[in-house]
Amino acid sequence: MTITQLKYVLAVAEYQNFTVASEKCFVTQPTLSMQIQKLEGELSIIIFNRKKKPIQLTAIGEKIIEQAKVIVDESNRINDIVDQQKGFIGGDFKLGIIPTVIPTLLPLFLKSFVKKYPKVNLLIEELTTENIVKKLTEGHLDAGIAATPLENEAIKERVLYYEPFVGFVHDDHRLFSEKQLSVDTLEIDDILLLEDGHCFKDSILNICSPETFGIKSNSNHFKLESGSFNTLIKLSKEGLGMTLLPYLHTLDLKESDKKYLREFNTPTPSREVSIIYHKSQLKIQLVEALKTTIDGIIKGVISFSDVKIISPLQKTMNN
Repeated sequence: MTITQLKYVLAVAEYQNFTVASEKCFVTQPTLSMQIQKLEGELSIIIFNRKKKPIQLTAIGEKIIEQAKVIVDESNRINDIVDQQKGFIGGDFKLGIIPTVIPTLLPLFLKSFVKKYPKVNLLIEELTTENIVKKLTEGHLDAGIAATPLENEAIKERVLYYEPFVGFVHDDHRLFSEKQLSVDTLEIDDILLLEDGHCFKDSILNICSPETFGIKSNSNHFKLESGSFNTLIKLSKEGLGMTLLPYLHTLDLKESDKKYLREFNTPTPSREVSIIYHKSQLKIQLVEALKTTIDGIIKGVISFSDVKIISPLQKTMNN
């Protein structure tokens, strides 16, 4: 039995296809199939039911996969131990960042991180929280930056900063005259939202009182969900509703648009943004390097203490 064989087994289990798995492992399909058959022969078991389409695990195969994940993770940890002992910070580092964080946070730390750690090959993907967690669990990401808490036992979270929600309220809106917003005055049908899949949308839904759901506070006969804050801002300026923005996004607004911003009274509803990684803590020295870099920069840009953390997890609504 070899680590390579176990990696091949894990790949087939994930992609449910020998050809795709071989491509992901950068070997020929016959080589991958032969090694898996060799492992099955050594163990005198069948790991995959090849008659099923897509390929499925047998009952014993499911147990083998769980143990294989542990063994492969632990084998990878050996390289981490060696790198840490040598003080080496380098190699590929795969990072996922949620869409509502990447345009404001990435420009703040990327140049500094690349300059400080030139031996690191930082591979960045823009992903939803759901996909970040999935890829962390499958070993396809080393870390992620997302809104927390996530309440996932397999994921470790370390807070980077707290980011308040800020209202964008046009001058013909009922709340424009308010100097500060109150959660009690928000009505969910009055707020322009990001589309499904964005945890920022779920956080806004969690801010609003359940009593406001279903209330039609304006005469707009449309429903729109966008993937862009800029689109929501433009629609708000057309008098089609208010919206909520993350604090860092408001820093890049034109000066003429900042008159529409309204902060909340304290404690300010805010999101918690954290660096997250798998509990196996592989490449922890790179995680530490990234967190240290961001910590050194973000404190000069955003620092709030009197906040109320709004969960990004969807609430279960009672009918």
